[in-house]
Amino acid sequence: MKRRLLEKGGAGAALVAVLVLLSLAPVAGQTQAGGEQPQAAPAAATPWGDPDLQGLWTTRYDTPLQRPARFADQEFFSDEERAALDIERTAILERDPRPTVGNPLASGGAYNRAVFLTHKETGRRTSLIVDPPNGRIPPLTPEAEERRQALREYQLALLQATDTCKDGLSGCAGGEYGPPSPRRDETPPMYLTVNVNRANGPEDRGLGERCMLGRLPDFGGAAGFVLQVVQSPEAVSIFYDTGQGQGWQRVIPVTDRPHLPSDVRQWRGDSRGRWEGDTLVVDVTNFGPKTDFFGARENLHLVERWRRVDAETLEYVVTIEDPTTWTRPWTVALNLALQDNQANRIYREPRCHEGNYGMPGLLAGARADERAYAEGRGPHPATICSAGCGAGLAAEDRDPLR
Repeated sequence: MKRRLLEKGGAGAALVAVLVLLSLAPVAGQTQAGGEQPQAAPAAATPWGDPDLQGLWTTRYDTPLQRPARFADQEFFSDEERAALDIERTAILERDPRPTVGNPLASGGAYNRAVFLTHKETGRRTSLIVDPPNGRIPPLTPEAEERRQALREYQLALLQATDTCKDGLSGCAGGEYGPPSPRRDETPPMYLTVNVNRANGPEDRGLGERCMLGRLPDFGGAAGFVLQVVQSPEAVSIFYDTGQGQGWQRVIPVTDRPHLPSDVRQWRGDSRGRWEGDTLVVDVTNFGPKTDFFGARENLHLVERWRRVDAETLEYVVTIEDPTTWTRPWTVALNLALQDNQANRIYREPRCHEGNYGMPGLLAGARADERAYAEGRGPHPATICSAGCGAGLAAEDRDPLR
């Protein structure tokens, strides 16, 4: 009986200690008043002893991937510059840049940006790219320039019979107006990840229209960006809720096993993770030729570093290299802020109406245009612009961070 009382007393003391610790723990979501960095607090560990990266994470501020030209030699914005940029960007968002009656191609998109897109305050850094020091993606190699030029020539060939080229709009920059090109019946020079002015099948349309825009690495954007991280002793799982319903699930094995054989290629590569102190280091190789990350394809190689800085902040740093695409590796860094797991436990965005409804309608419309032309009831399909037609936004409607 005495032993049982001692056991109960010890358990009660332990419970009191836990409650005291919990009462001293910081409340999730607290940050320093007006500051960019959250209050420093110890990062948690998993029951098996690894650093705990779990939770729902998103970016708190809007930072461009590349440093805008007007801030070429500046790594950080001052508080005054951030406030001025927020005022400038808010004024742009409050205007709805829909096409005018006289220029139907001047649309900035089908969505009212003030309503349907995510808007965040300007961050302190002038670019997510931290290396090279100029905050810009390194120059392309001659090989990558050739690939880009080949694709551009193909796009222009399919545009040349449209009013885009006839009227000298920006979509036809570098091209000329002329009769329908015989290249319209050619196979593209590479697997297409961007739109061309043809709709023989889904592969003629960009990844966005095919609901396949989620990519690795992903740094978020105006259409939303949330990561859900879940861990086990041998794996880290990340759900990327990104873009317009184009989320995807990623599983990173934490193992010393080698990568897949080089002839096995995957859309988002093959990941292998390992712990180096408090940092999860992930090596990613084996991308496929259908991958397209700023021009890099099967030779893309990533080294990611995930680190729980404190209770509220997850740091992500990735070094990106492809010697067939860029003249040197480059590195991106961003901090992700912890979200309320309870308030956000249900909703994700699995829908992508561009693919569910837009794509079937677009393909059906292209077939209807072909029938009408064959029966003498309509123009040649090559003269109808369905990709690359826009004149673009006016200068005053462009985001100064982009």
